[in-house]
Amino acid sequence: MFETSALYKANYEATAQVVVNQGGTSSGKTYCILQALFTKLSEFPKRKICTVVGQDIPNLKAGALRDALEIYDTSETVQRLIKSYNKSDRIFNFHNGCIMEFKSYDGPQDAKSGKRDFLFMNEANGIPYLVWKELFLRTRIQSYIDYNPNAEFWVHEHLIGKPHVLRLISDHRDNPFLSDMQRATIESLRDEDEELWRVYARGLTGKIEGLIYRNWVLVDEIPEGAKHLGTGMDFGFTNDPTGVVDVYEQNGELWLDELVYETGLTNQDIGQRLDKLSFDRSRWIIADSAEPKSIEEIKRLRFKIEGAKKGPDSVNNGIDILKRYRLNVTRRSVNLRKELNNYKWKVDKKTGKGLNEPIDAFNHLLDPLRYVALNKIGAKRSWGWA
Repeated sequence: MFETSALYKANYEATAQVVVNQGGTSSGKTYCILQALFTKLSEFPKRKICTVVGQDIPNLKAGALRDALEIYDTSETVQRLIKSYNKSDRIFNFHNGCIMEFKSYDGPQDAKSGKRDFLFMNEANGIPYLVWKELFLRTRIQSYIDYNPNAEFWVHEHLIGKPHVLRLISDHRDNPFLSDMQRATIESLRDEDEELWRVYARGLTGKIEGLIYRNWVLVDEIPEGAKHLGTGMDFGFTNDPTGVVDVYEQNGELWLDELVYETGLTNQDIGQRLDKLSFDRSRWIIADSAEPKSIEEIKRLRFKIEGAKKGPDSVNNGIDILKRYRLNVTRRSVNLRKELNNYKWKVDKKTGKGLNEPIDAFNHLLDPLRYVALNKIGAKRSWGWA
């Protein structure tokens, strides 16, 4: 049907009422669960319903739904099983009458609507326990959960250790389809922070402390009339993604919107991505000044671009500027949200004490955000963060 791994087999063969997948980054847990669910739904002679739940639609589109579409696009067998895919409603319709739907819920009351046979709660640590409880009560056959174990949450308190619950722990070593370079990048987290390495390279439950930015909230959109301050750009290619983020100001607060987060982009590709987004070329882009050749190439594509102001203390100065503001992050900024949840101060490995230096990880959108702060905000007075 499709190429699989041992983690797929473990999920497909699991008989527990609840199957918990705790895993590090790139372990393939979401992909394997979806493969198992495609297989199970294809085996029923009559209609069964599977609901895949995310904390919001942008997260689903960037994660579980994207994986499901890749499974569908790359497997002729799955394509023969699927009668149609409804893009607007995000529903796969099987020839045998089964459906796989992708949804998010506003709260416990909203989660009371509808019943299903299979439930998959993707990135469950971003979803309230009461939403899970209402959905689980209305699930007839089996439920799946996955998450990166940044810290203990309701799964650890209410599910793990119960007789009807199976927990599978995985990490990148369980994914046979990763390149050596991808593995090396994940393992290199150990050089930056031991706790992040435990969580993302080994799938072990962590307790991420010392986060740099706690002054942020989620919003639906950039408000009308907000002033555009600048667009930050950080260049990447093979291992690191190119990150581009828009920064606005209104009422003494900053509003942030992720535009690009993608590996393998040439400078020509970056220009094409921005054009596809109808980027306003009259707006200033502030980019990593360590890449003068890339800045010049972007400039020759007729974009207004300048290098970020850098100095001995520019990293901490930029962070200090941003911490004075309330940061309003759009829901569609999925990768920016992940970085904010993991960007932290370094810790002295001998003493365990925090250092006044950020880790060099989870910063492909936060660095360009800092570039805008340095060039376009500077020491300008803000309302502050209470």
